[in-house]
Amino acid sequence: MKGPFEKDTSDTLPNEERAPARGRPMVRIRMAPQDREQLIVEHAMRFFAEKGLDGQTRELASRLGITQSLIYRYFPSKDALIERVYEKWFTEFWDPAWQDWIADRRDPLEHRLLRFYRDYARAIYNYEWVRLFAFSGLNGLSHHVRFVTRVREQIYPLIAGELRHDHGLPPLHQIPLTEFEVEQMVSMHATAFLLGERRWLYRMPVPVDFEATIAARIRSFITAAPAQIAAHLSSLPSLKVAGNEA
Repeated sequence: MKGPFEKDTSDTLPNEERAPARGRPMVRIRMAPQDREQLIVEHAMRFFAEKGLDGQTRELASRLGITQSLIYRYFPSKDALIERVYEKWFTEFWDPAWQDWIADRRDPLEHRLLRFYRDYARAIYNYEWVRLFAFSGLNGLSHHVRFVTRVREQIYPLIAGELRHDHGLPPLHQIPLTEFEVEQMVSMHATAFLLGERRWLYRMPVPVDFEATIAARIRSFITAAPAQIAAHLSSLPSLKVAGNEA
């Protein structure tokens, strides 16, 4: 049974240059080149998520019902295909509007975070996302690092800045984001991935009410983090110096 946010990635898409079976002639279905390429990438994403990056293009072609040579007509190497899969992975599971949601002060911060993390969870609580993230690390690639860096640069400073604003703490231009603050956010932010990891890497049970789990983590952060971050910032030498200068 599919999870509440797991998209349908069944292999029932139309095939082109279907490989002949038992001497039957090959059936050719005309497709625009960009559609063929997209078809291959979509199936490759599911295939490498399932088999790992050591999965063979011969098996991928067989699943698609096409010749292996057709894959290499669009991708000069297996590495090029994997790179294209991760390009799709990196862009498909990210919405640029998320930053605007977090920064919109017309709503309380808790409401903004609930909206963001519900949508973010729908994106990454996903079979392909979780397993491709893991395989990037296991195979010594950098795609997972690139994604984490994106979160650290585009999401964490926004959340920290809004939290500081709400609680009268020094703004980021006065005291830059600290590692302590990042670690406070990591435990909240990683919830969707950790649940996906339990389900699709370790085959362990996950909470039935996924959204309630996400919401509980956010409310715990909103309740506990301000006081902890305030105490942390007040202990920094840079803040003491700024206070003396004032």
